Amino acid sequence: MQTRQLGKTGPVVSALGLGAMGMSGMYGPSDRAESLATIDAALEAGITLIDTGDFYGMGHNEMLIGEALKGSKRDQAVISVKFGAQRDPGAGWIGFDGRPAAVKTALAYTLQRLGVDHIDIYRPARLDPNVPIEDTVGAIADMVQAGYVRHIGLSEMGVETIRKAHAVHPIVDLQIEYALITRGVEDKILPVLRELGIGMTAYGVLSRGLISGHWDKDQGKAAGDFRSHSPRFQGDNVDKNLTLVEALRKIAQEKGVSVAQIAIAWVAAQGDDIVPLVGARTRARLAESLGALDVVLSAGDLAAIEHAVPKDAAAGTRYAEAQMAHLDSEH
Repeated sequence: MQTRQLGKTGPVVSALGLGAMGMSGMYGPSDRAESLATIDAALEAGITLIDTGDFYGMGHNEMLIGEALKGSKRDQAVISVKFGAQRDPGAGWIGFDGRPAAVKTALAYTLQRLGVDHIDIYRPARLDPNVPIEDTVGAIADMVQAGYVRHIGLSEMGVETIRKAHAVHPIVDLQIEYALITRGVEDKILPVLRELGIGMTAYGVLSRGLISGHWDKDQGKAAGDFRSHSPRFQGDNVDKNLTLVEALRKIAQEKGVSVAQIAIAWVAAQGDDIVPLVGARTRARLAESLGALDVVLSAGDLAAIEHAVPKDAAAGTRYAEAQMAHLDSEH
């Protein structure tokens, strides 16, 4: 397994990480046994970075990962956890809580659900507009001192927030959406990460399946599936976006690889300080994603991909308007 270091001060992890969100209902029903088998297969393949959030299935995802990592397998994994997103019993999103007391309480629950004595990377899922980021990061820093957290990360934060957080305690990585059709991070955020020596864990590298090469318009309609209300999957937008996928498919076929593999490889090729997270829910999709690590993209390949899927070519925003408003990275 190839490896990459998360920032100047972070851990060395596998060059591909496993994002476990989809195993807890965010994209419709999932199969528990297959989820556990997929996590096991990821570890077997040398994937070390496993990413979750305490609000994925409201604890379900953490308990699932805890079951998968029982015993000596815990030592094989670098566990990354997002916290702070608030949801109601109907799974509605109702805000974010970055208060110091809430940070420590959330961590206590997470440790219990995962069945571990520390979290490798702990990060606020979003910026709480009512709490200075210095206070939130300061509370995590207290937990680093106490031994409950090894490293601090951020998620979907903008340049000013990143600088403020990093001044309180070294930040090892920013988790943010980055894909062929989601490239806003390149303008201001990525240069600042590189200036400060902060890595990036890129989620949504297949744009929630849209550019996986497997997507069709009859999918994503199950209750609770994020894509049922995502702008990029609606109306004319999805037709325009699938046209981009077909252009990408031609390049993939010429190289003898899948659309998903070339899309993942493109993200990985943007710098060795970037670790793509793949949201594989089955062993078959995991195996396909792992194949991306063997895809070498030449300068000519990268130019062809850029021509097929130009920056800002996607139709629709990456979240619905209400959720976009919560993204400090977009401000």
